[in-house]
Amino acid sequence: MSTNTPTAALSKAGVSIWLDDLSRERIASGGLERLIAERDVVGVTTNPTIFAGALANGDAYRDQVAALATDGADVDRAVFEITTDDVRDAADHFRPVYDRTDGYDGRVSIEVSPDLANDTDATIAEAHRLWEKVDRPNVMIKIPATKAGLPAITAAIGAGISVNVTLIFSLDRYREVIDAYLAGLEQAKTAGIDLSTIHSVASFFVSRVDTEIDKRLEAIGSPEALALKSRAGVANARLAYELYLQQFAAPRAVALLDAGANRQRPLWASTGVKDPALPDTLYVTELVAHGVVNTMPEKTLEATFDHGVIEGDTVTGAFAEAGRVLDALAKVGVDYDDVTELLEREGVDKFVVSWNELLDTVRGALEAAR
Repeated sequence: MSTNTPTAALSKAGVSIWLDDLSRERIASGGLERLIAERDVVGVTTNPTIFAGALANGDAYRDQVAALATDGADVDRAVFEITTDDVRDAADHFRPVYDRTDGYDGRVSIEVSPDLANDTDATIAEAHRLWEKVDRPNVMIKIPATKAGLPAITAAIGAGISVNVTLIFSLDRYREVIDAYLAGLEQAKTAGIDLSTIHSVASFFVSRVDTEIDKRLEAIGSPEALALKSRAGVANARLAYELYLQQFAAPRAVALLDAGANRQRPLWASTGVKDPALPDTLYVTELVAHGVVNTMPEKTLEATFDHGVIEGDTVTGAFAEAGRVLDALAKVGVDYDDVTELLEREGVDKFVVSWNELLDTVRGALEAAR
């Protein structure tokens, strides 16, 4: 691990740095190992967009695609084999981190097919299939925080499957996610499963909130509205952390923690800054709090390592101000619920588009190899 660097300081402050990217070329080239050793990276997240880019731009999959084509694999089987192989390999690379942290970090996430986001039973089945196929204790199955996803989260946790809950935008939905996690732990406890083996993170998206709300503030155009630009994403995440502290100090959660359960850690996702007028480390330096994960695209990771200013906790003392920001947004006419509902729908839709691109890429590669 690095020392006397911004990423080391971030880790020391209690933030786990995960990379929001994975490809076979990154693993094979040693690039992933370098980030673990030199950038304090202790986990990896993936999604359909990342896999689509990896397969479209790399040659590392050619031999496996050829073998799958010879074996008569259809596109769904090929995608399943390719992505689970990458995640299993990455999990093995992170196994020393997993062992050193007693399972706290060293995590690699893989997402259920996004076209299942509104199908509870199919999501549950896919979570089991991915969990059993990757067969590594440090994998997490990503399940979206849609209404249909909530009972699937409970069922997966109840079966002892570690889950990365993704696409969380609103505080109300985050409260439901925590409830789904606790319900799953209760089921697991009843089933006699060792609660200490179950881990979960709740991926709360940040920059997308600013992108949508800033667009609305610009349309309103008043001085009061424009003064609120680029403040909503951080405020929303800070209030999520406050909710996390409250919920896991409540009697229901405490009883499960006393029985060996782990807290479901908040994870800051969508932390790449979209607006070039903003500091490129904004969603890192302004969201430092003990016990959270920040999953970063490599560009944000490198910016943080190069010039991030880490000055300790920037969250827990800012709850009141964060609440004032959301109140001010409502006063100028920004409908928070409308924003977060739109972002959830768009998030699912974007992943479905990427998933279809991934299928098309693999379909073309299979046809070329036959």
